[in-house]
Amino acid sequence: MSATLHSPLSSAISSSFSLQERKLRLAAQSAKASIIFKPRRYFPLIRASSGSSSSLDTGLSTELDAVTSYSEIVPDTVIFDDFEIFPPTAATVSSSLILGICSLPDTKFRSAVDTALADSKCYGLESSNDRMSCFFNQALVNIGVDLARLVPGRVSTEVDARLAYDTHGIVQKVHKLLELYNEVGVPPERLLFKIPSTWQGIEASRLLESEGIQTHMTFVYSFCQAAAAAQAGASVIQIFVGRLRDWARNHTGDPEVENALRRGEDPGLALVTKAYNYIHKYGHKSKLMAAAIRNKQDIFNLLGVDYIISPLKILQSLKESVTPRDDKYSLIRRLSPQSADSYNFSDEELVKWDQYSFASAMGPAAVELLTAGMESYVNQSKRVEELFGKIWPPPNV
Repeated sequence: MSATLHSPLSSAISSSFSLQERKLRLAAQSAKASIIFKPRRYFPLIRASSGSSSSLDTGLSTELDAVTSYSEIVPDTVIFDDFEIFPPTAATVSSSLILGICSLPDTKFRSAVDTALADSKCYGLESSNDRMSCFFNQALVNIGVDLARLVPGRVSTEVDARLAYDTHGIVQKVHKLLELYNEVGVPPERLLFKIPSTWQGIEASRLLESEGIQTHMTFVYSFCQAAAAAQAGASVIQIFVGRLRDWARNHTGDPEVENALRRGEDPGLALVTKAYNYIHKYGHKSKLMAAAIRNKQDIFNLLGVDYIISPLKILQSLKESVTPRDDKYSLIRRLSPQSADSYNFSDEELVKWDQYSFASAMGPAAVELLTAGMESYVNQSKRVEELFGKIWPPPNV
């Protein structure tokens, strides 16, 4: 696997580039489709938010009971060895998870990595880059298979961020991962493929979803990313609430962020609200996921969103907090299809997004946070490859 991006990401992360130059790189022309995809129908396994009532049921006793009646809560953890306290309903396989597993040799998932490194199809390849790519793919899938046995929902598999500006590179990578999952009998409806929300990533999502392959768009920090991903038919769109808030505390000059602040709103929460209302008002199939949650109040303000990824310490606090009857008014459903109908959008927000309108709408917060997120993924992938290079071949090969 190449150690460099197949796109301008390595240049985009350089601080010497102006914002305009970086936005132009985000708008770099992707190759036109040269492959004809035959659509197949798969039916996603999704647990919908329950109920439309704005008050708590009388049988609920803790804050955790309350929030899980409105949104599906996914524990934010790297290693899943302890399922008893907060059993996960879904999981993500990523380079950071592989690094975590390799740092804990006694974890139940370590055998998935060792088996990948002993795969005869991989170590028979002559090119070291091809061999490393094969090991990496096999490790992701082996861990994903183990997780699919343990969680009732879907398993999301990270797509190499070095392909973030290569639409067909992303499609080919997903096809390869899906082929490996098919070989061991994991059905497509149990799988998502996690793709950075560049324009090229969103176009890859459009192509994959047309085949019935479910995509999970990540690093969404602006309305144009969320709306374009929804128009592409992405199955899951992930917004990082706390990261936008952190950016707003230390930076200025982003119109979308500053508009939210002028309204007295948190920019991360405002983006989730706006994206949710857009998806539901205009009939898009996407499910919305809120991540980078910083405190319980963030969860309370997002009740009704499809998925919330929450740190374990916040879940523990919710579990330990009893909800007296006279406090029920504070825990209401904030987001619902009914409330989405009354949300107003400007004409500029209701365009059919294309590559250049998308690039023009990307403010500095989205550009910088998207770039930083991809840089982190790239660095983690490089670390995995370096680690695999040190521990391969295993003793029995």
